[in-house]
Amino acid sequence: MELCDHSAHQLLDLLRTNQTSAYEIVESSLQRIAAVDGRPGSLESGDENDQDRQRVHAFISVSAEQALAQAKTIDQQRMKGESVGLLAGIPFSVKDVFCVKDTYTTAASKILANFKAPYTSTTVQHMQDQGAIMLGKVNLDEFTYGSSNESTAFQPCPRNPWDTSRVPGGSSGGSSVSVAAGEVPLSLGTDTAGSIRQPAAFCGVVGVKPTYGRVSRYGIIAFASSLDCPGPIARNVTDAALMLQAIAGPDSRDSTAANIPIPDYLAVLEQGVKGKRIGLSPDYFQISYMDAESGEIHQKPVQDEIRAAVYHAAEVLRSLGAEIIEDVPMPNTRYGIPAFFVISRVEAASNLHRYDGVKYGYRTPSAEDDLRVMYRKSRNEAFGLQPKLRILMGMYVSAAQYSEQYYNRALKVRAMLRRDFDQIFDHQGKYQLDALLTPTTPTTAFPIGDVYGDSVLMQYADQFTVTANHAGIPGISLPAGIATDGLPIGVQLLGADFTEDVLLSIGRAFEIGTQDEPWRTQKPVVLH
Repeated sequence: MELCDHSAHQLLDLLRTNQTSAYEIVESSLQRIAAVDGRPGSLESGDENDQDRQRVHAFISVSAEQALAQAKTIDQQRMKGESVGLLAGIPFSVKDVFCVKDTYTTAASKILANFKAPYTSTTVQHMQDQGAIMLGKVNLDEFTYGSSNESTAFQPCPRNPWDTSRVPGGSSGGSSVSVAAGEVPLSLGTDTAGSIRQPAAFCGVVGVKPTYGRVSRYGIIAFASSLDCPGPIARNVTDAALMLQAIAGPDSRDSTAANIPIPDYLAVLEQGVKGKRIGLSPDYFQISYMDAESGEIHQKPVQDEIRAAVYHAAEVLRSLGAEIIEDVPMPNTRYGIPAFFVISRVEAASNLHRYDGVKYGYRTPSAEDDLRVMYRKSRNEAFGLQPKLRILMGMYVSAAQYSEQYYNRALKVRAMLRRDFDQIFDHQGKYQLDALLTPTTPTTAFPIGDVYGDSVLMQYADQFTVTANHAGIPGISLPAGIATDGLPIGVQLLGADFTEDVLLSIGRAFEIGTQDEPWRTQKPVVLH
């Protein structure tokens, strides 16, 4: 086994016992990137060739020299007996919406291709303060708009390491790919409708969406500010807990960051699930979508193997002492995506107004005397299709004559979704759940090009994850098996506000309960 194939906590043990060095770990990760990643995403990508289609293309940029220099410094500190951080010597990748001082921060969009951040986001700074070593920036859907990673302006787009003809999910697809392919053990992603959990499920890794406010959003390029949540992507629950420990906490520069105590996530991991009440809801085993032509609502069940994986997870947890509560009603789940369509696009349109070709980023090379013409040309030339669609829809549904019909109604639906969760997690109520167990996605990873271009259909890949963003609650996606198509299956745990410790302990119990199952030994095809 190569060093880069070890998990973060295993690498920390090797470092503590002087069996390896941070420099050797970084070298191993860089060698893996060279072996499986292929050419990085760029605006001048050209046509894809057969070799491109066999690589994963997680990275937009790799900061090898800086990473090796930091690793050498950490090794020297260890040799001198100096104190080092919780994650000292551990490589990580960063979704390219996190500002990192003096590095290009592009949001995978042409309009920010030349933007060098003047400061570092709080979340990345926390990782660096704990000694973690950033190896580079990874690809995403443009401005995080998508569920497949195909909309990036920086092509080639990332590919699923389990089957490179499949999408890795999005928008944190590059983050999930970099972890699943063994390039790094940890990655920072963001989750607005499931953008950490959905690609984590597609790529067979662990993804955590914290409670809104648990992790600072300062220094992150915003999609929908009331929904965005930064969080960890890792190979196992222990690594996710380590990472969350490093990045959680208040921030004076982010008024939405919660100033409440942070549990010792590692200390609770082995608590088990005895006495925990875990629910199953029939509303999470089917997707509901509208037929664009007839206007009728149709329902489609999740794939049989995904349903079976969720029930198997429930039986494993039951065998470990959890109480499984079936038929938990979540009646408003079906409205999560329509509400997201409206709320997210209003907020996206507002956030995209700052990209005007004046202050920073792309400006049209055409000399214009009229400022408004310069605005229009700059934005038209540099925004891709997805940002343009969101601007148009956001402006439409928030217009005075339509806001009551669309935006205000969506906010009411959001409150209804929150009420569903309040009722099932109320410890004085009927269900008194500690967690809700659901599929993460209705299908395994779909083929590249199969859904891209249909914004509505693609959005429904997030139906089971978006509800947590509306409600602000935490969620975690766990690998739960391999389907007959050779692709990973993910299951999801949702909990009450600030119960990340509970979800992590349940997730760890599930890992222990399934550690001997054959699928645990399978690896992505790019590692064969």
